[in-house]
Amino acid sequence: MSGQSIVRPITRQDYEQWLPLWDGYNAFYGRSAETALPGDITAMTWSRFFDAYEPMHALVAESEGKLLGLVHYLYHRTTTAISPNCYLQDLFTNEASRGKGIGRALIEGVYERAKAAGSGRVYWLTHETNHTAMKLYDKIGDLSGFVVYRKLF
Repeated sequence: MSGQSIVRPITRQDYEQWLPLWDGYNAFYGRSAETALPGDITAMTWSRFFDAYEPMHALVAESEGKLLGLVHYLYHRTTTAISPNCYLQDLFTNEASRGKGIGRALIEGVYERAKAAGSGRVYWLTHETNHTAMKLYDKIGDLSGFVVYRKLF
């Protein structure tokens, strides 16, 4: 299987390779240097993947022992269905892996797990300037038409 990638659940042994991907994801959205996430947020995020009481999960794409990408997702209740929704929160591939199907494989990995968990929907957000990713998203998902509002405290 040389050169092919697999999508699998993250393990504790992945931390050293996960962290640069996580940092790259955050940098893409402007969270680096002075605006980087505090270390305690990264530590808590990592620990949640291994806490059976947390609804947060992580998958990684791997090839020949090297992590190429990550996806984080969580389940939550909704007032419009009995089954939980699955929110795909973070998706990132290293630069060398872009355009090679890794992002699609990670999203499809979430789709498979969401179906197995009885979820009726997977959804995600992206920034309106993320045109490259949106080309993929337009092929494998439906644009909902909803606009997101928020209030930061």
